[in-house]
Amino acid sequence: TEQHTVEVQHTPLGVVGAITPWNFPVLLGLWKVAPCLLTGNTMVLKPSPYTPLCSLRFGELAQQVFPAGVLSVMSGGNELGQMMTEHPDIAKISFTGSTATGKKVMASGSTNLKRVTLELGGNDAAIVLGDADYKAIIPTLFWAAFGNSGQWCIAIKRLYVHSSIHADFVREFVAYAKEQKVGDGMNSSTDLGPIQNRMQYNKLVDLFQDVKANGYAVPLGGTIDPSLAGNFVPVTVVDNPPENSRIVQEEPFGPILPIVSFDDVDDVVARANASNFGLAGSVWGKDRDTAIAVANRLETGTVWVNEIHIHGIDIPFGGHKLSGMGVENGHEGLCEFTNTKTLMFKK
Repeated sequence: TEQHTVEVQHTPLGVVGAITPWNFPVLLGLWKVAPCLLTGNTMVLKPSPYTPLCSLRFGELAQQVFPAGVLSVMSGGNELGQMMTEHPDIAKISFTGSTATGKKVMASGSTNLKRVTLELGGNDAAIVLGDADYKAIIPTLFWAAFGNSGQWCIAIKRLYVHSSIHADFVREFVAYAKEQKVGDGMNSSTDLGPIQNRMQYNKLVDLFQDVKANGYAVPLGGTIDPSLAGNFVPVTVVDNPPENSRIVQEEPFGPILPIVSFDDVDDVVARANASNFGLAGSVWGKDRDTAIAVANRLETGTVWVNEIHIHGIDIPFGGHKLSGMGVENGHEGLCEFTNTKTLMFKK
């Protein structure tokens, strides 16, 4: 007004600590580095001890561009991460990784009320409605579930298919999956590589044993050969396991997918939402308005309709529930690296 001005500023936090996972170390690092520096902060980046080299190389290149101390990359184990989260001179932690570790980051950072952005695990549901042109979308759904050998937080982890098309869908899906080759990533004929580390491989061995012990129908895969050199896990489909099974309730982070039948939209929405995770989801159907109506009922940070895994630096991305807090990318993601400062003064 003529008598009064209110001005809102977004000021830098200072030093930001970033902790990145092993599945997409460069991309997920850049999602943190760019907005952090654009908003006037400096960053200390710690990559996963399973994948340090590409981040260290990026740090070497960055030293040729940025002034000293603007971006530092440090490699180390879990103890280094804890040192960062407890350090009084680090104002914020931006963490991507498991929910269990995210809880520890939040607890450790509470000593000085650090700002945190947590992008954590997911158990993403894809819902294929009865009117969907399912044969046309099977390749898309396959790679949305099995890309990177299932080692990504927003992979389809639960695939719900309407009962009127379920049997045909499973048959066609398995036929497509059989065409994909698991093997050495240096071989040009390979479609899917190994599990990245032995820790994750052993978790999958345990989950596969649970599927077998409970006698669930497995139309493809299902057996991990421990004699193979390397952490190779076969593409595996589990047909209609019960809703309370581990394969439906847990995040496998590997190339195994339950395909579950449903009859009623209200029921499948309730089942999709009956999870502690809420990262992303997708809905597929010819009637766009109906599919959007279903998407609006899903309790997740991102929902795609008749598409999946569309991202952009201008599109906010974050999880609900135990899938995290805060967002990355977009205007909202930039603001996560700032303090809001309100100035008011008389003219």
